Amino acid sequence: MFGNRKLVAPLLAALLAFVPAAARADDPKVVLELFTSQGCSSCPSADAFLGELADTRDDVVALSFHVDYWNYLGWEDRFATAETTARQRTYAKELGIAYVYTPQLVIDGVRHVTGSDRDAVTSGIGKAKAREARRVPVDLESSAPGQLRVRIGNDESYWGAATILLVAIDRRHTTPVDAGENHGRMLVNYNVVRDFRPIGTWSGKAMMLELDPLTPGGRGEGSAVLVQEKGGRGRILGADIVWLDASADLADF
Repeated sequence: MFGNRKLVAPLLAALLAFVPAAARADDPKVVLELFTSQGCSSCPSADAFLGELADTRDDVVALSFHVDYWNYLGWEDRFATAETTARQRTYAKELGIAYVYTPQLVIDGVRHVTGSDRDAVTSGIGKAKAREARRVPVDLESSAPGQLRVRIGNDESYWGAATILLVAIDRRHTTPVDAGENHGRMLVNYNVVRDFRPIGTWSGKAMMLELDPLTPGGRGEGSAVLVQEKGGRGRILGADIVWLDASADLADF
């Protein structure tokens, strides 16, 4: 049936050209979670690098989680939440470290590096892409005004129950800081997480969800979806991101 390979090869290539990129198992997105604070003097360089990665690499989902434990120094980071700090502390337990710090970058939920260490971050992304662990295809799109469509692929060999997290994000915020360690600086934060919450469970079978993008707290210029083990605190199996608002910057003056 397939004796004529000269005909089969071009036909196969043509068919693959119509497969959406997110549906290809060899095109994973690595999730970068930067735990940061506007009250931390070591964080701006990590914030800038996260923005650079978000702008230049389509193989990452870059997220900026602002923690609240720096607020006591005189500057209150209005993007910081107790929920974000709790997420970082949960990661610390899962990763076997006795403390939390900023700027900490958690990669795919399974390893951490200092977010301002460019070599360590780049190496960590490479290791995540090279690993042989399971990846599930995730495709997130804005299907219509006011709607999101999430498609998660099939893996019949998966017997777990991974949590589906919906994350609301803003593309960029510029903030003049007049107190704390960054007093007098103009800080720029990228892909700022405004809210995150579970919206379902994936157990190995292909599924599709239709969502209101304003579901997580009613905020966010964009959304990301993470499929994550251990109730949303373990290895991230797949992810995608979509922007809903073309606005490039929000200034907080």
